[in-house]
Amino acid sequence: MSKFLSRGGRIVWGLIGAVVLLAVASTFLFADTLAVRYERDVNRLVFNDNVDVLDDLRRRVGLEHDSLTKVLEASPEPSPQQPFIVVSVEERRLWYRQGDSVLYTTEVATGSGKVLERAGSDNHWRFETPRGRMSVVSKETDPVWVPPDWHFIEQAQKRGLGIVRLNRGERIPTSDGGDITVAGSDVVKRTPDGRLTPIDVSDERELVAGGNIIIPPFGTNQRKYKGVLGTHRLNIGDGYALHGTNKPETIGRAVSHGCVRLRNEDIAKLFDMVQVGTPVFIY
Repeated sequence: MSKFLSRGGRIVWGLIGAVVLLAVASTFLFADTLAVRYERDVNRLVFNDNVDVLDDLRRRVGLEHDSLTKVLEASPEPSPQQPFIVVSVEERRLWYRQGDSVLYTTEVATGSGKVLERAGSDNHWRFETPRGRMSVVSKETDPVWVPPDWHFIEQAQKRGLGIVRLNRGERIPTSDGGDITVAGSDVVKRTPDGRLTPIDVSDERELVAGGNIIIPPFGTNQRKYKGVLGTHRLNIGDGYALHGTNKPETIGRAVSHGCVRLRNEDIAKLFDMVQVGTPVFIY
């Protein structure tokens, strides 16, 4: 009888061990599958130049260098030798300081605080300048703006138009018998006789067909706006930046979609003075 129980115990423990090993193997297989999917998705996003979605994906898996969660945490003051940037959202002014000395100061434009809602969906965006401690994570000259979807939704609402998304491989008919499609890196107009002409677009001069603003695919030249962000950009993480503008008359007002705008001559001066890693305090 004892031999039977001993043998039965070994069988039970053997089954338990097998189950545990199976669970561990399944966990590793699941994790490996997730890693493969993540790498595949990132590669696809990079290929399509879908920077906004890629940045959001990075934040979700904890790879963002300076997330807003860390920004809002209490941070020590910089050392007296460390220059830093201070931005007042209410006063709409920027100071570049070192200790008690002001090295440079100028007016800025900050977030409007407005909320954009898309009719018929739960999507909404609040255009506020984030407050807290950040840092300059990178610097760019002649920055190119890749407008998010909310830009086209906002423009459509302003102009009383609808929205149509153009995907690669699709065609949107035009009134003259042609169509709008994607060829290589361009959104093009195809005439009835087959001729292709790249379409010229810019901020507030979007592509319109059939009473709809067309949202171009990421990676196309028509999804890249030059000049909107001015001559220089200091990126501070999570898609926010200090940058120039093609609308200097907006400086001193609460009109941006969250970034801090400066006149081009001001951001050029600040760009030359500021190093990557400089703390940025926004309050």
